[in-house]
Parts: sequence; structure tokens; C-alpha cells
Amino acid sequence: MTTSIAARLSAVRQRLAAAERAAGRPEGSVQLLAVSKTQPATAILAAYRHGQRDFGESYLQEALAKQDRLGHCDIGWHFIGPLQSNKTRAVAARFAWVHSLDRLKIAERLNDQRPPGLPPLNVCIQVNVSGEPTKSGVAPEQTASLAARVAELPRLRLRGLMAIPAPAADPETRRTPFRVLKQLFHELAGYGLDTLSMGMSEDWEEAVLEGATWVRLGTAIFGARPPRPPSTPQGHGAGSDALE
Repeated sequence: MTTSIAARLSAVRQRLAAAERAAGRPEGSVQLLAVSKTQPATAILAAYRHGQRDFGESYLQEALAKQDRLGHCDIGWHFIGPLQSNKTRAVAARFAWVHSLDRLKIAERLNDQRPPGLPPLNVCIQVNVSGEPTKSGVAPEQTASLAARVAELPRLRLRGLMAIPAPAADPETRRTPFRVLKQLFHELAGYGLDTLSMGMSEDWEEAVLEGATWVRLGTAIFGARPPRPPSTPQGHGAGSDALE
């Protein structure tokens, strides 16, 4: 496992550097988020030993178990799945980032439950750029109003926007929703945003061309995702299996 993860991670980094050059962007301007949901702690540790530091999780109980096991590692944990009200306390206490904020109620709970000894929780507003009814995310036209309210919460730091566009076979078609998200990002310039979390295993190179600052890759690093054990708690919302 270690060898294959190391090889995949190296290949991804080389492709990422090439994508940055193709976009005329500085090397290192795009950060790699390894989507480790359903992967065992041993796989995360293998990637960690080869320099990966940021990992994305969607299923809370699974993530907490891995955090406990890997507590000796300097890992930045990102929550990237749809977030329910009864999960906010643990996410507020145990994660550095939330990429999937899509309503004010969740933002307020995260703010109120963020422990005072920790820095503000980094958050991105998830935008449903393709208008898919099965996916989480705020409508593009509602993004500004939500951003204004989130920016007022002192225990949160609004960093930017996230999107999971509908799949498309044509590279140019794949770029269109990323342009929509980037335009929204520019319209919110007054909030000092610095993050565009967009691009997954099938479209991340197009996302880099359109300004992504985080790309979320799972299978490209870890290989095929193992099935979730039947005993793993469900209920994390529609669209949580389509985040990388």
C-alpha cells in the first residue's frame, strides 16, 4: 500500500505542477487536499509519511476514529461533506476547515461551538453551481447574502467558495461552472476571500486553469475507494459521495 500511495502521490504532484505552469500560475499556488473518506488510517499515514498534510473527510464518526488514531501526526483535517445540526459540535472542535457550509443555521452553530482556545474555523460556502436538486449548496444568487451573515461570526473565518459541478465529458464544458464560481468569488472581493475549493479526480486540471486554490483528490492518491462498512453511521446528506 505504501509504495502505491507514494507513487500516486508523486504522480499527482507532478501533474499539479504541470497544470499550474499551463495556467501561468506560480508553483505551489494550488494546494492538494487528499480525500481520505472510507480509507483506513494506515493509508492516511502512508500519504502523511510522503509529505501530505491535509486530508478531507465526509463521515464524522469515521473521521473522529481516524483522528484519535493519528493524533501524533500534524494533520490539517477538512470536513467536506454535508453537515447536519447534530454533527456541528464535533466538527467545530475537531476540524480546521469546513468546505461545505451551505446555510446560516449551521454557520451559527459552528461559531457558537468552536472552542475558545482554537483559532477561528476556516469555512467555505458551498455553491450549487449546476443547480442539481440532489446536491447540497446554496444557489449562486443567494451566495452574497449568506456570505454577509457568515462574515459577521467571530469564531468563523470565511475563506472562500466550494463547488461540486455536474459531471461533463468535454473539458471546455467542465470549465464553465468553475468560471461561475470564480465570478462569484470576485463579486465577494470585499470579504478578503482567498480560497476556491474546486476540482476533483475527473476535472481538477480544468479547475486549476480557472483559479482553484484547493483541489480535492481521493482515488488519484489512494486508488479505488473501499466500500463503507455496513455499521458506519449514515445520514450525512445527499451528495456526500461525490466530493472528490
